[in-house]
Amino acid sequence: MSPPSRAFLQIHFCVVLWGFTAILGKLITLPAVTLVWWRMVLVTGALLLIGRFWAGLRHLPRKLIWIYAGTGVIVALHWVTFYESVKLANASVAATCMGLTPVFVAFVEPWIARRKFDARELIFGLAVIPGVMLVVGGTPTGMRTGIAVGAVSSFLVAVFGSLNKRYIGDSDALSVTGIEMGAGAIAMTLLVPLIMAESQAFVLPSQSDAMYLVLLAIGCTLLPFALSLVALRQLSAFSTALAINMEPVYAIVLAILLLGEQRQLDPAFYLGVAIIVGVVFSHPLFVRRKPPPVAVPP
Repeated sequence: MSPPSRAFLQIHFCVVLWGFTAILGKLITLPAVTLVWWRMVLVTGALLLIGRFWAGLRHLPRKLIWIYAGTGVIVALHWVTFYESVKLANASVAATCMGLTPVFVAFVEPWIARRKFDARELIFGLAVIPGVMLVVGGTPTGMRTGIAVGAVSSFLVAVFGSLNKRYIGDSDALSVTGIEMGAGAIAMTLLVPLIMAESQAFVLPSQSDAMYLVLLAIGCTLLPFALSLVALRQLSAFSTALAINMEPVYAIVLAILLLGEQRQLDPAFYLGVAIIVGVVFSHPLFVRRKPPPVAVPP
């Protein structure tokens, strides 16, 4: 098998693993904020054991370290809202909301990354609106709050993705990820007691939750991150964008197979998903720009 073919399979395997994050978020019984705290602590702990993280850290200017730390706080807020969306609605709804990210990027990235506004991206953003309306109409009323929270999560992806694109430069991606995960873990440590009672904040997970958290931190974060770094050396920006756009599709298929969520949603929901995915997939065909560097796993 040629290196590009192997890389293509690797990046799709990574995207499938990222698709499991929504499933695990539904299976883990911990509140969203506690779940995120454990995920970031476990990932940070693992990265602290890797020599490459420390080697890259020594070459980073202090200003960039603070910027990456601030970005990590935004990542933490994204994960909290994402898993809250999963718990308020379901995995399929939360994954679909991530399909709105390119819409927010069209407005956020020109401001943060200081590039010229592209009118074509506005057109793609407007094209998603009918799909969003169908998704909302195809979900039970009780899940509408989950959609709103999921949209906020998607917006936060656009923010930290644009920040990474502007500031990552030649910095070692593993070091950047370690800083962002560590800063997010510290922020959550300070934030969690303010949101919930101290007795509920840093509870030890049950045996099943602990197993799912390890799978989430290692199997859905560190492993796909390492594989994606290798794969991206052999893939074009266009191929990478198409592969990453498959994440909501994989997550919805997994939710149907593992959680039976199709019984909770109307056909209009899936028609809306098809429209959103169609727009997202067509986006790279018309706007061939290099996507933000992969610095933080989804």
